[in-house]
Amino acid sequence: MSLENASKRLSYFLRHCAEPRYIDLNGGWASVDTMLQLLNLTREELDHIVAEDSKKRYSYDASGTRIRANQGHSIPGVELNMEKPEPPEYLYHGTATRFLDAIMQEGLKPMSRQWVHISPDFATAVKVAKRHGKPVVLEIRARQFVADGHELYRSENGVWQAKAVAPEYFVVREL
Repeated sequence: MSLENASKRLSYFLRHCAEPRYIDLNGGWASVDTMLQLLNLTREELDHIVAEDSKKRYSYDASGTRIRANQGHSIPGVELNMEKPEPPEYLYHGTATRFLDAIMQEGLKPMSRQWVHISPDFATAVKVAKRHGKPVVLEIRARQFVADGHELYRSENGVWQAKAVAPEYFVVREL
């Protein structure tokens, strides 16, 4: 199996496995040894996947014996310990134009995930949007969102997250 395929399978086990028997819901941690067995990898190969992942999807605990996905879980009940710093003035969400009508009516919702993922910069949001079709970026008034009593969190890899974002907090930036 290629390391790219191993990374996709790792993502599945840590983020989306329908029977998350490998995952501790408190923090989303899984045993490194278990993942090595499931993926038929060496520790060096797993270290390479973690270190080279462009989105920094994975992290080890302080002991190096557990691994988790930093965000993107669809497994119910996974609770990550995320930071809650003061957000910048604006954050960004990349999507496809085909979803825009529903988003403008209902706002941003996590859909099959637990959180709405929000990019820290416009360029990252554009990259995300391009994966889904004709891209569009929503510029979110993050400080106003928090000032109005909503919560924003930041995961270990810098992705911001919210339970939902109403349309009143964003404007569409078509590309």
